[in-house]
Amino acid sequence: MHKIRPYVLSIAIVLGLLFHTWCGLIRVIVPYLVFSILLLNFAAVNVKKLRFSKMDVWLMMYQIVVSIGMYYLLKVLNVNEIVAQGILVGVLCPVAASVVVISCMLGANRETVTSYTIIGNLMVAVMAPIYFSFIGTHQEMSFVTSFLMIFKKIGTVIALPFFVALICQNFLPKVNDFFCKIKGLSFYLWAMALTITLGQTIDFMFLRGKENLSAIIWLGIASVVFCAIQFGLGKFIGYKYGDIIAGGQLLGQKNSAMGIWMANTYLNPLASIFPAMYSVWQNLFNSIQLWWHDKRTLPVISTGAKRNGEISE
Repeated sequence: MHKIRPYVLSIAIVLGLLFHTWCGLIRVIVPYLVFSILLLNFAAVNVKKLRFSKMDVWLMMYQIVVSIGMYYLLKVLNVNEIVAQGILVGVLCPVAASVVVISCMLGANRETVTSYTIIGNLMVAVMAPIYFSFIGTHQEMSFVTSFLMIFKKIGTVIALPFFVALICQNFLPKVNDFFCKIKGLSFYLWAMALTITLGQTIDFMFLRGKENLSAIIWLGIASVVFCAIQFGLGKFIGYKYGDIIAGGQLLGQKNSAMGIWMANTYLNPLASIFPAMYSVWQNLFNSIQLWWHDKRTLPVISTGAKRNGEISE
């Protein structure tokens, strides 16, 4: 697994490019893959250790304040409305459900990542309907209706596997132990979900790429800039609270599929180019992180294994 990890993004991009039409058609299975990923990871988490921390507050404050702040700043500067909406939905976009897989591979604390995965997604379920009540194409939609639509999307994927894992831990320990033993499968499930998501992104770009070239170029530039800002700032916040990897991943790794859906449902559909392009940059950065992490740790593991072998002989 260590040998193929750095190449997963490259393989996913190639497969997504070759089979982008098919990826667009089978995207319906992605929520089931994410559910399985979360279930396997939640099963390995000690639920009693989950805590709401100060780092969670800062991460949420960034998403809430910067998303709406940048939208109105760009409006004052007379920037294209599509670009402003794209940045709004891209920054507010919830943390990716698969963040647990990558974060733990890089050495983050599983409980820390799991806590914000749940809290951060619930925050978006509340704040997004408020913002979309006065921004976008469906301002006539009531808060309750909008909230329920978004919560349905988030809740079934995030909350359900959490409660299933909780039931297994307390009442079905053998089933929970089995999930813990096979939790390594979550990496391969993530690779499948990544391939389909990137293929969907590429398919989306083919379909929408010619409608407003200027806005698309600016959305692409903004997406890479904010990707760098959010991973960097997240790492800074994480450093302050003792988990630099968790901070970077929780602020930087986004649920791009959710962002695309929110943009298509509530905003100008072209605004979804931002989260679509963002998914490419974040996965490129994650691949680099995995490569660098393996490069640093594998020699140490190999050396330790050789020493153990010499001792046993």
